[in-house]
Amino acid sequence: MGDNNNVNLPPGFRFCPTDEELVVHFLQRKASLLPYHPDIIPDLDLYPYDPWDLDGKALVEGKKWYYYSRRTQNRITTNGYWKSWGCDEQIISSRSSKRVGVKKYYVFHIGDSPDEGVKTNWIMQEYRFSDHDASSSSSTSSGRPKRRSHSKLDFSKWVICRVFEHCDSEDDDDGTELSCLDEVFLSLDDFDDISFPN
Repeated sequence: MGDNNNVNLPPGFRFCPTDEELVVHFLQRKASLLPYHPDIIPDLDLYPYDPWDLDGKALVEGKKWYYYSRRTQNRITTNGYWKSWGCDEQIISSRSSKRVGVKKYYVFHIGDSPDEGVKTNWIMQEYRFSDHDASSSSSTSSGRPKRRSHSKLDFSKWVICRVFEHCDSEDDDDGTELSCLDEVFLSLDDFDDISFPN
């Protein structure tokens, strides 16, 4: 459902979810095979789409594209690849102060190999459950395990992706705010020269 014009939403609707809302309201319900309304984020196999090909396929809000995808190690597209950027950012619940998920950053490079790729301004934020979150979600609050159907597979495999092209110009601001870590990540030129603690 890449064309969000088919969705019956009230006038003035804007899709501006927080990181927590993406994980708790959308990703958790998708992975649990529960219905959610409105059903506006499409399922998309990220690969082999280049980021500029997402228009008309993913949910677009302003200059950001949203879609569900299966978690995979293969991030190669027709014209390039998504390269991991920085470290994982923990997503914490505002109500319980517990971890609800993880946000991972990727930068799109044009080219066939990491040695020859040209870095672009395209950024992908991939929202997923951590391995601990996925395994603990397979049991109910009473401690009894859920039916084995697809819960573990779905929790470990589904992600939500938010893709956008980062521009340095403040004239291109679409009114959305970035988290402190987003600002730090986007202000740094190259993570290859930075060492992060383990």
